[in-house]
Amino acid sequence: MSSSRVVRVRTDDSAVVTTLRHGIEQIQAELEVTPDFPPEVQEAAARAAASPRLPDLDRTEIPFVTIDPDGARDLDQALHVQRDAERPGGYVVHYAIADLAAFITPGDPVDLEAHRRGQTLYGADSKVPLHPTVLSEDAGSLLPDQVRPALLWTIRVDETGEGTDIDVVRARVRSTAQLTYEGAQAAIDDGSASEVLLLVKEIGEKRLLRDAARGGVSLPLPEQEVDTTDDGAWRLEFRRLLAVEEWNAQISLLTGFGAASLMVYARVGILRTLPPPDPRDLQRLHRTARALGVDWPAEQLHPDFIRSLDPANPAHAAVIVASARLLRGSGYVAFDGEVPAEPQHSALASEYAHVTAPLRRLADRYAGEVCVALCAGEPVPDWVLAALPGLPDEMRTSGQKASAYERAVVDLVEAGLLSRRIGESFDGVVVSVDEKDERRGKVTVGSLGVEAPVSGTTALPLGHDVRVRLAQADVETRVVKFEVEA
Repeated sequence: MSSSRVVRVRTDDSAVVTTLRHGIEQIQAELEVTPDFPPEVQEAAARAAASPRLPDLDRTEIPFVTIDPDGARDLDQALHVQRDAERPGGYVVHYAIADLAAFITPGDPVDLEAHRRGQTLYGADSKVPLHPTVLSEDAGSLLPDQVRPALLWTIRVDETGEGTDIDVVRARVRSTAQLTYEGAQAAIDDGSASEVLLLVKEIGEKRLLRDAARGGVSLPLPEQEVDTTDDGAWRLEFRRLLAVEEWNAQISLLTGFGAASLMVYARVGILRTLPPPDPRDLQRLHRTARALGVDWPAEQLHPDFIRSLDPANPAHAAVIVASARLLRGSGYVAFDGEVPAEPQHSALASEYAHVTAPLRRLADRYAGEVCVALCAGEPVPDWVLAALPGLPDEMRTSGQKASAYERAVVDLVEAGLLSRRIGESFDGVVVSVDEKDERRGKVTVGSLGVEAPVSGTTALPLGHDVRVRLAQADVETRVVKFEVEA
């Protein structure tokens, strides 16, 4: 499941939309990113889209479906689930992942530009795509009723939800329906869902239980939606993730676990890694929970605490968002010949690989290529091996830019949210103090669900309640600041 903080625009207030668009254009200029591509990249992408290299294997008879946010066009994944006729209580998961090798040749303009970008950037309905949209939202996307090249993963799952066998091949596939999360959840709830959706629910629930037993935790980060009140003030609300979103994410995680096991066994590939959380971040999360009035028993481990939270509760949702700090230090490790010394993703309590979003992440394309070669009993292509050593740094750099983009958009939205409340006072808790200047730090204001810089005339009382005044909320500079009241 994504660890990104997603902010969407729900309002149609033209003034708010215009302000957001202007602010996002400014952010893109500051970070030197653009949704536009150089002419030679666009031209190469258009040529590739017109003549893809389709695989020989035809699996268009499998009635795949996609489940995505309403209006999505960059569809990386399509799935089909059935009961396993060979194993009572088991399942067969077919998971089709967009295959960019049908369009991109190593070293061509699209490939070189993808290496420069690393990943798609998102924020408040804006997008800086990894690939030209003629590929990512058209020819390479698993849109309904279109024959598409894909990496077809076949995963056998036992009655407990554990994957027991995995294979991946190149194939032509066709999605039969583009489902939205809301539509899929409604069909499950009212009893009209297809067998495929019901089996996604069955597997998803079993996988969540396995996740808890393993000690893993997938942050169910709620989306935030920008809306306006009747008088034109900005309003930021949490949208609870639907259960089907979590079940669907478990299919993706299942595939990532399987891919990692293939690569670790063969001692070649690229893994997504995460060290154990910094104790200081755990302490900060405890303070944030207290600031938001969320009880965290002292004996409860953080994975169990996070699983206990209800994203429908605004205070709980804010704690879940704050929990993303525990993922600091995540990265990638590439290897060829020897398994890395620290291969695990601590939040998942297992080895894990990103393979399910190649339209949006560069590393997924390479990990997928490794797995296809391993399952075919063929050598990993030289162009993949040549690129592996540099991928962790490329993904680290692009990840830093993605985080900066996301943070800047959130700052923009929060400044807009508070711009009419300058001078008001609020209760908060100091959650961090600057090591170089103890008069400065960060405060969490529970009533607003906002964490922002705070300053005082004396050393800030870390972990203690404070009364603060909103001193600044500037949409143009995206700066929000509080001051401790005397």
